[in-house]
Amino acid sequence: MEGKKGKANSEIFETLGDFTSKENWDKFFTLRGTGDTFEWYAEWPELRDPLISQLQSSSASDGSADLQILVPGCGSSRVSEYLYDAGFRRTTNIDFSKVVVSDMLRRYVRSKPEMRWRVMDMTDLQFADDFFDAILDKGGLDALMEPEYGSKLGIKYLKEVKRVLKSGGKFLCLTLAESHVLDVLFTELRFGWETSIHAIPQKPGSKPTFQTFMVVTVKEKLGAPNLIKLLFDQHSINHKGGQVHALLNAVENENRIRSGYTAGADIVYSLKDLQLGAKGALNELVPGRRCQTILGEQGSSLFHYKAVLLDSQQLSEPILYHCGVFIVPKARAHEWLFTSEEGQWLIVESSKAARLIMIFLNSSHTGASMDDIQKDLSPLVRNLAPGKADDEARIPFMMAGDGIKQRNIVHEATSAITGHIIVEDVIYDNADGDPSELKLFRRLTFGRSSSMVQSEALLSQEAHSKEADTDRKRNVPSSRTRTKRGQKRSDSYKLIDGSKVTKVDHSCLASLYHSGIVSGLALIISALELAVSSGKKISTCIVGLGAGLLPMFLHACLPFLQLEVVELDPVMLDLARQYFSFVEDDRMKVHIGDGIRFIEDANVIKSHEQETDGTCTESLANGNSSGIKILIVDADSSDLSSGLSCPPSDFVEESFLLQVKNFLSEGGLFVINLVSRSPAIREKVVLRLKAAFSQLFSLELEEDVNEVLFASPRNMCIDVDQLQEAVSKLCSLMKFPLPDGQIEPGKFKCLK
Repeated sequence: MEGKKGKANSEIFETLGDFTSKENWDKFFTLRGTGDTFEWYAEWPELRDPLISQLQSSSASDGSADLQILVPGCGSSRVSEYLYDAGFRRTTNIDFSKVVVSDMLRRYVRSKPEMRWRVMDMTDLQFADDFFDAILDKGGLDALMEPEYGSKLGIKYLKEVKRVLKSGGKFLCLTLAESHVLDVLFTELRFGWETSIHAIPQKPGSKPTFQTFMVVTVKEKLGAPNLIKLLFDQHSINHKGGQVHALLNAVENENRIRSGYTAGADIVYSLKDLQLGAKGALNELVPGRRCQTILGEQGSSLFHYKAVLLDSQQLSEPILYHCGVFIVPKARAHEWLFTSEEGQWLIVESSKAARLIMIFLNSSHTGASMDDIQKDLSPLVRNLAPGKADDEARIPFMMAGDGIKQRNIVHEATSAITGHIIVEDVIYDNADGDPSELKLFRRLTFGRSSSMVQSEALLSQEAHSKEADTDRKRNVPSSRTRTKRGQKRSDSYKLIDGSKVTKVDHSCLASLYHSGIVSGLALIISALELAVSSGKKISTCIVGLGAGLLPMFLHACLPFLQLEVVELDPVMLDLARQYFSFVEDDRMKVHIGDGIRFIEDANVIKSHEQETDGTCTESLANGNSSGIKILIVDADSSDLSSGLSCPPSDFVEESFLLQVKNFLSEGGLFVINLVSRSPAIREKVVLRLKAAFSQLFSLELEEDVNEVLFASPRNMCIDVDQLQEAVSKLCSLMKFPLPDGQIEPGKFKCLK
C-alpha cells in the first residue's frame, strides 16, 4: 500500500484495512482531524491540465459553468475546490463517511456556496437518471475493488455511473490500472462507450512507485464496442514493477474481444453482454433487432437454452403481445423456418409479438415436460422482456406444434436413405362433434421433418361383423402371407372399436396440394380429351412415391393415364404397400432409382431411337401412347437447412430443367410441388422455370406452405380465364370428383 499512503502516517493508514468499510473511513478521517486534506494518487498541479482539458471538451453541456459534475468518494481532497476556482462550480461531492462530509461542508459552505456535499453510498446513488455531465473518480473504484472482496461492489458502482451520467457525458477514472480493476471497468463499459487511457504526469523530481492513469470513457449510444485508445507515450513513463506492461496486456486482450464483436459474424452474446448494451438497450424495442444468446446458468436453472431475440421489423403492425416466447422442439430445430433469419422473421410476424424470444430445445431437454421447461424459462425470459424490470405483463409461451387431438403410431421404420419413418393414425384438434362422425387420417411423416406431412389418407369406416371378418380373411392375405411380389401384405384394416374397421380410401385426396396437382391437369384439357376420344394413353411419370396416394388416386380416377413412379428408397415402396394399400398392375409400375437419372436415361433412349429409326418410340409407355407426357415431381428434400423442403434442389437446377424440356419435347406438362418459405428461393426457382419453358402457371395454397407450379415447353396450355370451364371438363373425365370448393380456378396465376 506504499503508493497509496504517500507521506501519511502509517499508524493512521492501519485503521483502514478494509477500504469498503464505512466505520474504518470514519475512524480514518477522525484521526486526521478537521481541516485536513489528503490527495490519493496525484496532486492538483499534475491533474490540472489533463482534467480541465477533458471537462472543457465535454459535449454534454454548453460550458463549464453549466457542467454538472459528480465526485464520488470525495474524501478530503481539494480537487473540487480547484475545479470551482477554474469555473466548474456545479460540483456535487459525496462520501459515505459522515465525518468527512461534515468537515468539508463547514469548510466550503461560505466560500464555495454553489458546491454541494452529501452523505451517500457511491454504489447506491440518490440521483435521477441522466443527471450528470461528468463523473470524476479519484481512486474510488480502486478502493471498492480490493481483490479479497471481489468485484460485486465495483460492478454495482459502475451500473450507477452508467445510470446517472448523461449521453455524451464523461466518466473520468483516476486509477492505478490494476488488472482486476481494468477487467471490471472494460467489461462493464464495453458497449456504447468510447474509451481512452491517459498517463498523469509525475511530480518533477519525484520517483513514485506507481504510475497514475486516467481512464476516460464517454457515454454514447449502446451497440458495437469501440477499441480502446492509448493516448500516452509508453516509453516516457515509469515501467517499474511491470505496471505498464500489465496495462498494455489488458488493453490488447480487451481490444481483441471488442474486435470479435465488430467482425460481422453471427455472434452468440452472453446475457450479460446484452444487458450491458451489446445490441442496444434491452428495455427498449428496436425494430429489426436480432441477436443470439444462451440462457440459464449452473445452479440457477435446470437447463441451458439457445435463444434468439427478435424485435418485430414492423412495430406499426397489429401487436397482441409486448413479448412472447416461441419454443422450437428438437425434432424441428434444423428446419429452415427456424434456423434461417428469413424464416425466423416469418415466425415473428405470425406471432403478433413486439419482441419474440425463440427457444431451441436440444437433447439435454429430453425427458423434461413442457411444464418444467416453461417454469424454468419464465424467470430467464423475464430478463429479456422490454420495459421496466418490475413489469409483470404476461409473457405467453408458444410452440411449433402439429394440431393433433389423438394419435396412434401404427408403424415406425428406419431407412438408410430416408432415416426415421412414422406411419400414424390421427384425429385433428378441430374435429368436433359426434365421435362416431370423426374423420380418421393415416399419415406418413419423416423424423428429419416431423412437422411436414409427406402423405395423408382418409381412412373410411365399414360395418364390422363376424361374417364380414370371415369374408375378409378369405380374400385378404394375413400378415404372415406373402404376395406374389414377395412383400409382406399388411392388415390394412384396423379396428377402431367393436363395430367399425377402417381402410385407406383411394377415392379421396386428403392433401390439398394433391387436389391442386390434379386440378392443374385442366391446363392441358384439350390433350386429355383427345387421348380419351382416341383411346390413347397419356404417359405420366411421378417422381416420389411417398405413400402412393397420388398415384393410386390418378390410377383409379383417370384410367387413360399410364403411370410410372420413380422412388429412390425401396423401404417407401414396402410401407406404401403394407400400410396404404398401394398396388401395381399393367397401368401402374414402380421403378426404384434416382428420378433425375430416370429422366436422363429416358432422353438417351429417345435420342437413340430417333437416330436409328428416325422416329420416336415412347420409352415410358406402350405403343398406345398419345405422345403427350406428364411429369410430376413430388419428392421431399433431405436438406431442410437449404430453405427448400420440396423438391430436392437438384430438381430445380437448370441442367435438370433442360432434361425435362427435352423429355416433354412432343408436348405435355411438368408439375412441381414446391415447398419453400423463402421468397428469395422461390423467386430463383420461378426464374429458372421461365427461362426453360414457354408457359408457366402457379397455384398457391392458402392453407398450406405448398405452391404447385405447372410448366409446358409448348404453348399448349389454356389461358387461366378459361380454366373454370376446363376444370368442369376435367371433372367429367374423372371417376371420382374432387371436393367441392377445395381448389378455386381463380387461384391459378399465369407467370409466363
